[in-house]
Amino acid sequence: MNMKKTARHIKKLIQTGEGYHLEFKKSLDKSFAAEICAFANATGGKILIGVADDKTITGTIADNITRSRIQDVINQIEPKIDAKISIADNIIVVDVPEGMEKPYGCSRGFFLRIGPNSQKLTRNQIVSFFRKEGRIRFDEMENSKADFTKDFDASAFNNFLRLASITPSIDQKFLLTNLDCLSENKQMTNAGVLFFSKSIEFIMLQATVTCVLYKGCEKVHILDRKDFSGNIMENIENAVMFVMRHTNLEYRIETLRREEISEIPEVALREAVVNAVCHRDYFEKGANVMIEIFEDRLEISNPGGLPSGLTAKSFGTRSVARNPVIAALLHRAGYIEKIGTGIKRIEKTVAEHKKGSVSFSFNTFFRVSFSRVQENRKALGEKLGEKLGEKLGENRLKIVSLMKNNSKITIPELAENIGISTTAIEKNIMYLKKQKIIRRIGPAKGGYWEVVDLEE
Repeated sequence: MNMKKTARHIKKLIQTGEGYHLEFKKSLDKSFAAEICAFANATGGKILIGVADDKTITGTIADNITRSRIQDVINQIEPKIDAKISIADNIIVVDVPEGMEKPYGCSRGFFLRIGPNSQKLTRNQIVSFFRKEGRIRFDEMENSKADFTKDFDASAFNNFLRLASITPSIDQKFLLTNLDCLSENKQMTNAGVLFFSKSIEFIMLQATVTCVLYKGCEKVHILDRKDFSGNIMENIENAVMFVMRHTNLEYRIETLRREEISEIPEVALREAVVNAVCHRDYFEKGANVMIEIFEDRLEISNPGGLPSGLTAKSFGTRSVARNPVIAALLHRAGYIEKIGTGIKRIEKTVAEHKKGSVSFSFNTFFRVSFSRVQENRKALGEKLGEKLGEKLGENRLKIVSLMKNNSKITIPELAENIGISTTAIEKNIMYLKKQKIIRRIGPAKGGYWEVVDLEE
């Protein structure tokens, strides 16, 4: 590749932004050796010196003295790594190959590339990581079932470019290759299938996300079930919508505008769903990501437990990505704010919400469990009995309780939950309205139920 072509190639790379295989630096700094180690311990990458984090080309001095300083740093890596130095206009390009004698270390310790970041690990963690996981990454592997001409979804790709702020004018296959979604053989990788295929159902069945709503607190009676088998971002959005539709929504009116308060805070919910699809073990083909709603809890589980290199003690304080390409792509699209902070964000959001608790468990599966605060039906019945001067029937009591817990619940949903006809539900609602226990705010579509304040 001649100098002009090399310079054009580098400028295209810069437009794609930092990622799993690309790091920008304005100048040679103390973290340079750590970045080389991180790429060598992962699958290699490029370090561009003379480029800011926001893709601005600042340029750098590319004389023999600077090149000598860079080579001196490279020579300090143990074991030796054959990184190449080249110049493209006023940018220094350092090509770091995947190391064959992992782990690699420098004076600052051992580092590993996790998505778009380099993270420091102990040597034992790195040794354990590669002993158990090997150098084979599911998301980097070619998918032999995928046919690019038939299965590639251009609209999903364009949506990703929009979310990642990448210009669509760059050659499509060039971008896909540099995003690790297309191999050098022009075959879609597993990451490419997950993000940019029209349907994963027949290509990668284990990537389906299953959502289930149960009656009660046990896995006995299923009220609703959906299997989502679109691309990974569609599955995240659909799973979040399923949970929001089947959990409670409270209205608080303290100002002129009505505030909607979800039972499970959406930030924590979204973080947990993203974590499940990002960090699951995709080599395990016998299980899906499961999102299960019970009367007393919401559980989100994925096969794989904690990835190698991450212990129960370090859980929540550091991140080891089982699927680094998937993590990097979700980070680019804005689904991951900062790699390694998701668990703390879930805990913090739930604590601030003050409507329940969250717990984590891991063995062969990783599970997040959100508690649900339910109305005490007995106490509610006593209050309504005092107000009416008579005992309220069980079905009517259930209707009021369900409306208190979910003000947007529909008549068919009430019928399904209680186990009676929609006609019976409508008759009971007429009675409850007449007794001024409930009232409808707004239209049939877009409105909500309001239960009287029993303390008045």
